[in-house]
Parts: sequence; C-alpha cells; structure tokens
Amino acid sequence: MKKIAFYGRNIPDDFKSSMTIMLQWIKSNKLETYVYHSFFESLHQLGFTEEMKVKSTFTGHQDMPKGLDAVFCIGGDGTFLEAVSLVKDAGIPLIGINSGRLGFLANITIDELPTALDLIQEGEFVIEERSLLQLKSDQFSFPGYDSALNEFTVYKRDSSSMISIKTSINGVYLNTYWADGLIISTPTGSTAYSLSVGGPILAPDSNVFVLSPIAPHNMTVRPLVVSNESEITLIVESRSGNCMVSLDHHSCTIDSGIELHIRKADYKINMIRLKNQNFYNTLRQKLMWGADKRN
Repeated sequence: MKKIAFYGRNIPDDFKSSMTIMLQWIKSNKLETYVYHSFFESLHQLGFTEEMKVKSTFTGHQDMPKGLDAVFCIGGDGTFLEAVSLVKDAGIPLIGINSGRLGFLANITIDELPTALDLIQEGEFVIEERSLLQLKSDQFSFPGYDSALNEFTVYKRDSSSMISIKTSINGVYLNTYWADGLIISTPTGSTAYSLSVGGPILAPDSNVFVLSPIAPHNMTVRPLVVSNESEITLIVESRSGNCMVSLDHHSCTIDSGIELHIRKADYKINMIRLKNQNFYNTLRQKLMWGADKRN
C-alpha cells in the first residue's frame, strides 16, 4: 500500500496507544495519508496529526482523493457503515479497526493490530465483495445515500399501533405483515438487526435477502429468504399516517401509502480481509460458540 485514508469519529482513551502504533507504521512505510476532516480535528487535538504528515483532508465522496489503496475505518461497525456511504461506488477497499465493542465489520481488534498492519503491507489479505441493497420510489426520494450494506427497515414511529406492510416479490403478492416493522437484510447484515429479531445467519457470499418481521401479530409469520435478484415492493399503512424507514444508520419519515422498491444495488463494496481470518472463525469468536461461561 502507498496511499491510504482514515475515517472515524474520535479516538477513545484506550485506543491512543494503538493510534501511535499506526503512526509508526505509516512513517516506516512512507505512506501518503489523507484524513476525513472531522476525524482530523479529533486527531489534531490529541497531537497525532503532525507526525502523520497528512497530505490533505476530505469532507465527502465528492472530494475523496483518487487512487486510494484503502480506507481505514477507526471505530465500530457503525463507523464502518458511515464509511460505506462515503465511499459509495468508488470501489475503494475498506478495512475496519475496532476501537469499540463487538464488531463483524470492524473486526481487527486492538490486540491484533500490530500483526495485522504488517500483514496488510506484505499483501497478506484478500478483497471481498459485499452486495448492497437499494431503495427506490417514484413517490419520494430518500435523503442522502439510498443504499445499505446491512439492512433496510420500515417501522412504526412510536408506541402507537402496529403498521401493515403489504409485501410483493417480483410483482407477486406475498403477505401483509401486521407488525412493529420489517427488516430486509443483506447477507452482511444478517448478523446485525435481523439476527436480533430471529433472522438466520447467512454466509457473506450468499446471493439472497432476508425478510424478518419485527414483533409480528401472527406467530406463524417467520423470516423468509429470497434471491437477491428479486425486487421487493412494500406499501405501508399506519393509523398515525406515517412511519419510519432506514437504510443502515440513515432514517427518515414517510407518509402512509407510498410504494417502496428494494432491490440489489448495481455495485458492491470492497472489504479487506486478512488471509488468516475467515467468516466462520469470526462468527464462532464473536458469538462465543462453544465457550463454557457457566463458571
């Protein structure tokens, strides 16, 4: 790697020593470095920016440097998802450095960081492509980024009555869900919100979506797996006259009766995975499968 960028929110106290390790790595490999503007301010306050020798900062997708080898996302999975909406369809590989808690996207821990940086510079990594879903509607435009790496969610605004979600797959009527909401998840998002409502865990390279209802009125309604070549159409009705929709960490309010179309995006996100990592090991470690915690 020769040209990298950093994205993050802030530096937790227990990550400062790790940031010093990263600075030493940048210096020893003479890397050309760019930093997201607000993250630069956080680093500057901690005295890191002078040693980084940052070439320039950027504020969004429109002024991201060309020819980046990778964007390092410092934080948790939420920070990683923000970086996805920053990179969009540019094809720049993302790598997540976990400075927080449980992370499936930001999966390089503080303890693993020194070894991981060396492996990255030695080329001991692969680039994985992850599919996204995209929201379209003729009746409204989602503010900002209209795609999601994890999930699309429609849900009621408050503690009011359930909403009804008329759902069709490729123009064929499936069901009208009476529920608090509905999650449509990618394979990457199957270990996120969808998992918490009983959705299945999917391998990241699966070519499917999962429809997972949130607190459905009918207990026989279960999560459903469909091809990601499908177009899913939703019409939501609510007594309050509106509801919420979200794409990963972005959300907005929409009126009842608006027709929503969810389909696979026409591009993918590139993620860097170390060769000594794999999804199944990560799954076992993060979810503590096989661990005996009785004592």
